[in-house]
Amino acid sequence: MITSLEDFKVYNLAMEVGEEIWGEVIKWDYFAKQSVGIQLVKAADSIAANLSEGLGRYHYKETKNFSYFSRGSLFETKTWLTKANNRKLISDEKFGQLMQSIDVIGKMINAYIRSIGSVSEPEEIYQTPHP
Repeated sequence: MITSLEDFKVYNLAMEVGEEIWGEVIKWDYFAKQSVGIQLVKAADSIAANLSEGLGRYHYKETKNFSYFSRGSLFETKTWLTKANNRKLISDEKFGQLMQSIDVIGKMINAYIRSIGSVSEPEEIYQTPHP
């Protein structure tokens, strides 16, 4: 069971991809940033943000729900990356590399979702510890 963000591999990979996307978007002109860039960065950042929020909920049903949100953000990121590539804002090479990373993250999120709540553990394990 994952108990910290440092051990959460899919979260860390999503953080890296978010930073890569930021590094690309920050170079764009004003119009491109305002029309595509902001949406792309928000979607990419939401992948990791939702995973971390779910991990902090301490209840497997909420953890799973936020993981679904993360997967939705991943699909949105794919859409904005495709738009950025179609509009020649990122190179075909960078697009391919980012989409490959996004696909890996998607598989990891799906595996993580399947694992949540699959172990017959008492619900109190997911609860906030009492002092």
